[in-house]
Amino acid sequence: MKSIIFIAPPAAGKGTQSMYICEKYNLTHISTGDLLREEVKSGNEFGKQIQEIMESGSLVSDDIILKLLTNKLDEIKNGYVLDGFPRNVSQAKEYDKILENINQKLNYVIYLNLPKELAKKRITGRISCPNCGNVYNEEIEESKPLINNICDKCHTSLVKRKDDNEETFEKRYETYINETEPLVEYYKNQGNLFIIDSTLPKEEISKQIENIIND
Repeated sequence: MKSIIFIAPPAAGKGTQSMYICEKYNLTHISTGDLLREEVKSGNEFGKQIQEIMESGSLVSDDIILKLLTNKLDEIKNGYVLDGFPRNVSQAKEYDKILENINQKLNYVIYLNLPKELAKKRITGRISCPNCGNVYNEEIEESKPLINNICDKCHTSLVKRKDDNEETFEKRYETYINETEPLVEYYKNQGNLFIIDSTLPKEEISKQIENIIND
């Protein structure tokens, strides 16, 4: 059974590659956000507790996340991509304990490496079409629309998300450096870390990931 974790700074393409690999290898995509929403939707007592925590604006504890994750991993037979977890070394260690308890192992940790300045350009320059969903970038030459602020596909005016700004990026990136990047060294020491240059075209990145998984 294939099990994969992606580590990546903001805008490195983790979501795109996660979805591609899940489709390619028929793997289950596990997002901690989705697990929480599914439990809330179930309407059971545990779900109601989670809903109260989320509605209060508080962070859901690691204990709750780990319980949901354990239940999910028990159901999966074909393998999975874990998206958004672990976010730090503490969570990684708890995840290791879960795997040990259910007699599974983590196969691949794929680190999508991207320089900070390019990550910032990808986020602060991002503009998208509210009609067809096409995404462009006004700061990266090859990703600009043919006509300024107009969608190439459906000719609708392009829009920018409010949180795609430099201040929000700096906060997200600082969190990544302090919390998530130490996972690179953690998994390197475990011997299952693979590093990919995320400045490459997404098709080339996908190909390299396939080569790792097929090896």
